[in-house]
Amino acid sequence: MSNDYLGQELPLEAKSSFIFFSLLIALLFNLLPLQEIILLLRPDFVAITLLYWSVNHPQRIGMSLAFIAGLVMDVSNSSILGQHALAYCLITFFGMILHRRLRLFNVFQQAPQILWMLLITQFAVFLTGMLGGTYFLDWYYFLPSVTGALLWPVISFLLGIPQKPKSDPNEL
Repeated sequence: MSNDYLGQELPLEAKSSFIFFSLLIALLFNLLPLQEIILLLRPDFVAITLLYWSVNHPQRIGMSLAFIAGLVMDVSNSSILGQHALAYCLITFFGMILHRRLRLFNVFQQAPQILWMLLITQFAVFLTGMLGGTYFLDWYYFLPSVTGALLWPVISFLLGIPQKPKSDPNEL
């Protein structure tokens, strides 16, 4: 059986430990203390990582993992409990629902669709924050979705490296 689907190699099955490790690294990237101008552009790496796994391996990730990652993000950001959990469940849901359609495109063609999913997720965080009493700063709040969509090809490449099938089983 050929390991080729519409000109793309099918990735190997992702290990649970690698998925957990990638989410942990994404959480650390989200928690890095940065200058204010860079914070305006920093995407939500946990959301992008959850979206990657729900698009490329929907059978390996579920809503419970997204919910737990969201609660961890809420506690670490001192935000409203459940705010990021709702957003991460939304983005995981969108990734699982649209994974077959998204897999038909290359990563550069996926980026505009990823942008819409990230915008919807960020709007959910914004809306729950507004209902909880926080105030709206500026439209710059939605810039991380754009940078997340621009980083989608790079993050997809980096997370896909360990899953590339080897041409020779004896090759390292």
